[in-house]
Amino acid sequence: MSHAPYYDPGSANVFFWVSVDDVPVGASIGKATLHYRYHPHSGTDDPLSTYTQHAAEIDAAVRTRLAAGAREPVMLRDPDISAPR
Repeated sequence: MSHAPYYDPGSANVFFWVSVDDVPVGASIGKATLHYRYHPHSGTDDPLSTYTQHAAEIDAAVRTRLAAGAREPVMLRDPDISAPR
């Protein structure tokens, strides 16, 4: 069963699922985190579109958090996807 990502304006989060060992794991990332990581100079970015464009990197961050012991649902924060220095 496939789960489509969606943006919830009430919480200002994109909710999505990452397949880990063929099991969907729920996760979320905030609109502000997406904005400041990927479009800091734009005032018109769309959170769901931004997630979709960068899903591979964001999903990898979820897997990293899970490997470090995080439990579902994984809530990504700024340090989880910070830009490389």
